[in-house]
Amino acid sequence: MTMPTPFTNSDPTSGYAATSVQAPEAAERAQAHKRLQDRRKMVSDVVAYVVINAFLVFVWLMSGGGYFWPGWVMAGWGIFLVLHVWEVFWRRPITEAEVDEEVRRSR
Repeated sequence: MTMPTPFTNSDPTSGYAATSVQAPEAAERAQAHKRLQDRRKMVSDVVAYVVINAFLVFVWLMSGGGYFWPGWVMAGWGIFLVLHVWEVFWRRPITEAEVDEEVRRSR
């Protein structure tokens, strides 16, 4: 088995840099992979939110109702869940053009 030489392997997980021709594609694939991971994590967070809060509402019902204390957990956790949804679906990644523009402005 031969070891790939630095700067010739296109596999972004190999620890070796890609050639300049392959680098944009590797960067796009890495960004797409991260977006997919973020979406899967968000789905698992939503499922956990629903299951755990349903359990808390069940405990509230079985304890006689009264003051709806699970609402505090739902509201607090819900705020962070909404922020996570915004991060995954609406926040744009920083582009090279934006970095170049920022460098020009700082000079």
